[in-house]
Amino acid sequence: MAEKREARQEVTPGTGAQAEESLRKLPVAEIMRRACELRIAVPAFNVAYLPMVRPIVEALEASNSFALVEVARPDIERFGAQSYQAVASEFERHADRAHARLHQDHLPVIDEEQRRVEWRPLIEEALELGYDSVMIDGSRLPLAENIAVTKEVVAMAQPRAAVEAELGAVLGHEPGPLPPYEELFASGRGFTDVEEAARLVGETGVDWLSVAVGNVHGAISGAAKDQLKVEARLSIEHLRRLSAKVSAPLVLHGGTGIRLSYVRRAIDNGIAKINVATGLRQPYEASLREDGSTEAAQEAVARAVDQHLKDYRIVGSAGKLAARAPFQDR
Repeated sequence: MAEKREARQEVTPGTGAQAEESLRKLPVAEIMRRACELRIAVPAFNVAYLPMVRPIVEALEASNSFALVEVARPDIERFGAQSYQAVASEFERHADRAHARLHQDHLPVIDEEQRRVEWRPLIEEALELGYDSVMIDGSRLPLAENIAVTKEVVAMAQPRAAVEAELGAVLGHEPGPLPPYEELFASGRGFTDVEEAARLVGETGVDWLSVAVGNVHGAISGAAKDQLKVEARLSIEHLRRLSAKVSAPLVLHGGTGIRLSYVRRAIDNGIAKINVATGLRQPYEASLREDGSTEAAQEAVARAVDQHLKDYRIVGSAGKLAARAPFQDR
C-alpha cells in the first residue's frame, strides 16, 4: 500500500510548507466556515473498521485534500471500529492535521430503536481523547429539548472542540424497510423546518447543523446494509431557504447514493460537510469477502476516497482552504 501511495503522490500537486502549516493550526470550526464561504465541500468519511483510517488519511495527503475522519456508535457497536479510543489512536498514528481532523459522529439522545442513550459520558470521552469535533443528535426530541441538549454540549465542548447538531428527520437507520422514497420526498416528510433551524443555531451557538432535505441514511442492519442505497434527490429550493436563514454551515448526512448533480448544487447552496459511510464501508467489506486481504480492502477504501474527492471537485482542497481561495474551474 505504501508503494501505491507514493505513486499517487508523484502525480498530485502540493502546496508549500507554509500553507500546510497555516491549515494545520486552524481550529476545525474555522476551516468549516471557510469551506462554506468558498463553496468547498469537506467530506466526513466514516470508519466502520479500524484499518480504514490509514487509507483515508493517506489518500487525503496524497491528493493535498482535506476531510474529516469520523466514527459513530454503529461503527463501534455493529461493525469493527472497536472504540473511540482505538480510532483516536489510529488517527494520531497516521493523520496529518493539515489534511484531516477527527470527528465523533452522530451521538443520538434517542437512537434509531427509540432508546434513550447515555450520551454525556460518550461526549466527554471524545473530548478527553482530543476529538476535534463532536455531534449531538437531538432530532428525535421536541425542539425546546433539542435546543437545551445542544446548548449543554456546546458548553461542554467549546472552545476545545466544535459541535454539530441535527434538526429534521434523516431516515434510514431505523429497523425495517424505508418507506417508499418518492413518497417521502414528495411529502417533504422530516424536512428541516427553516424557522426552527434558525432558532436552534441562534440560541445554542452550535458550529454547524445537519439538515434533512431529501437525504437518507444507509441501512446499518440486516440484509439491507449490503444492498445499494436508494438513489436520493435533494430539494435545492428548501436548502436555499435554510442557507439564507441559518448562520452556520450546513451538513448533509447520507451522502452515499445521492445523485451527483444534486450534491454539487447542494455544495453551491450552503452544504459544507458531507458524511460518507456506506460508500466506503461496502467496498471494504466486498474486498474482504473476495480475497480476505486487509491490504486489498484498504486499497479499495483509498480508491473510494479518491473517487469522492473527484466527484465533489475538491482535489487539492487543503491548499485552497489554507489560502482562502476558491476553485476557479467549476
